[in-house]
Amino acid sequence: MTGKAKEPSELDRVLTIEIARVTEQAAVAAALFRGRGDEKAADQSAVDAMRSELNRLSLNGTVVIGEGERDEAPMLYIGEKVGNGEGAQVDIALDPLEGSTLCAKNLPNALTSVAVAVGGSLLTAPDVYMEKIAIGPGYPEGIVSLERSAEENLHALAAAKGVPVTEITVCLLDRPRHAQLIEEIRSAGAAIRLIGDGDVAGVIHTTEPEDTGIDIYMGIGGAPEGVLAAAALRCIGGQMQGRLHLTTNEKRARAEKMGITDPYKIYSRDEMASGDVVFAATGVTDGNFLNGVRFHRDYIETDTIVMRSRTQTVRRIRAKHYDRSKFDF
Repeated sequence: MTGKAKEPSELDRVLTIEIARVTEQAAVAAALFRGRGDEKAADQSAVDAMRSELNRLSLNGTVVIGEGERDEAPMLYIGEKVGNGEGAQVDIALDPLEGSTLCAKNLPNALTSVAVAVGGSLLTAPDVYMEKIAIGPGYPEGIVSLERSAEENLHALAAAKGVPVTEITVCLLDRPRHAQLIEEIRSAGAAIRLIGDGDVAGVIHTTEPEDTGIDIYMGIGGAPEGVLAAAALRCIGGQMQGRLHLTTNEKRARAEKMGITDPYKIYSRDEMASGDVVFAATGVTDGNFLNGVRFHRDYIETDTIVMRSRTQTVRRIRAKHYDRSKFDF
């Protein structure tokens, strides 16, 4: 009896476990700096651990979303090659520590995340801001859009959900730039959940509104986080749009070098992340989405979620690591 032939664009299923090891390594490394007030040290520790583990994998990876562009980051920069060079050619989007401030202050929802997709499947974008809107699965396509006002989107979502706008909760970053958006949301009658950092988790929270209390994500955050969030939604379901904030000639020039010719283009979820995608995230601090790393006398405990778009499978891995020597610290 023969099994199903592997499609040319299909990722090796072993990546669903191997990628979990990458985010676990970075999370444990960052967790050593929880509450110590040193954002740079926490981030650097996570970067070092993630890069080391990625380079152990049998893949020929190119970082398309990373710590910055080549002249901004010493490692895990956009365009850097990772892996041992022996496996499939893949795109990699990563955030070794989303919420470095959260980690430094030991606040909720710091995590580490990686998305791997077949080569050419992830949007390569400069490290700039991105305007985003996202909702979970189960709604008609196009129910929300960046071309509409916040009020229009909230009323459309409420009607689709069958509830008044007053029962809709919006998640967005607590930033001065969102003052007008916050006023529009509250004027429409919706509630707001402000977060200090971590908009990848914020977007993913929209996929389980019964548990998280979040129906929609809005606002301006980082473009790298936008691509990672789109990769996660491709695996777990939901809608998302993003528009890069290329507000200066310098930013537009950087984008053009990456193949982005329309500075005003609105990207759909599948334009930011297409093909076969594997996404993994491990909690650094406790949050609504994942538990943080726990250091016990005899073992280290991690909480990881791994998703794959091709199979629409979501795995929760709560691991106890008794061999502490495998972590690079």
